Amino acid sequence: MEEYQVPQFIEVEDKIFGPLTLKQFVYVAGGIGLCVIILLSLPFYIGVILALPVALLSGGLAFYKVNNKNLVDMIEAALTFYTKERLYTWKKEAKKEGVPALEAPAVPTREKLILTQGKLKDLAWSLDIKDEQAKQ
Repeated sequence: MEEYQVPQFIEVEDKIFGPLTLKQFVYVAGGIGLCVIILLSLPFYIGVILALPVALLSGGLAFYKVNNKNLVDMIEAALTFYTKERLYTWKKEAKKEGVPALEAPAVPTREKLILTQGKLKDLAWSLDIKDEQAKQ
């Protein structure tokens, strides 16, 4: 039986240009090239102001990662999220029998908390009767 080597790290990109992958090299080289074009074609101060964001973006695209995801993937996900249509639906679930509902108990109003002498006697009498029935 023949033995075959199985690649193990297929998700790791190959380093082609020194410590840079092909994508990183393209982002860095493109950013440097665009910055050089901007600096040579515009006055120095305006060129620096315009080249700085280009350099930051190209560096971020090449090296910055959020939760092990490239900045390119994050920008793509954000653009698709904001441009695609969203459908919001709400489905009321029917109460299942035998399952107690998780509802907050009703808060008694101020009128129910007022005890008069008659209500107090009725309450004491009902408690006495329930207490006697429990003893029997």
